[in-house]
Amino acid sequence: MTPAPTIETERLVLRGPVASDFDAIAAFYADPVRSIGFGGVLPRDQAWRWFASSIGHWHLHGYGFWTITMTGDDTPVGICGLWNPEGWPEPEMGWIVFDGYEGKGIAFEAATAVRSHAYFELGFTTLSSNIVPGNSRSVALAERLGATLERTYENINMGTEELYRHPSPESLA
Repeated sequence: MTPAPTIETERLVLRGPVASDFDAIAAFYADPVRSIGFGGVLPRDQAWRWFASSIGHWHLHGYGFWTITMTGDDTPVGICGLWNPEGWPEPEMGWIVFDGYEGKGIAFEAATAVRSHAYFELGFTTLSSNIVPGNSRSVALAERLGATLERTYENINMGTEELYRHPSPESLA
């Protein structure tokens, strides 16, 4: 079993998911606007299955989604991590910032830390982010992170997505 390491940044703590994080995930999946980039609305029982599978992802791959909290406050403000379920074209980095926490640079700070961990701790040589067309906020964040649109493809779970390629580890070192 692979526990999630803790990553600390200037303002954030990225830690492994715990049972008490589920209500925040369920609220996210109940919101039709916010959840679209992660497959859309899920009833609470299916949101639980996604949450449980994301925890299992750590044990199967050695990486997954971290829960984002602010330093000194264990309240979940989002998730960010590495995801590669069956049928995905390659491991991707994804992010969510929960309602009320947008516009504070949280996603950028978390994604920068996760990407660094993927490259310099896990040895990834490339990384992508799959974004649903029209998700302008995620596109803006990917581009702020230096990622560029590589191609559009059909994701087996999500339908049409745009694959953004992140800069190589060498270009970030």
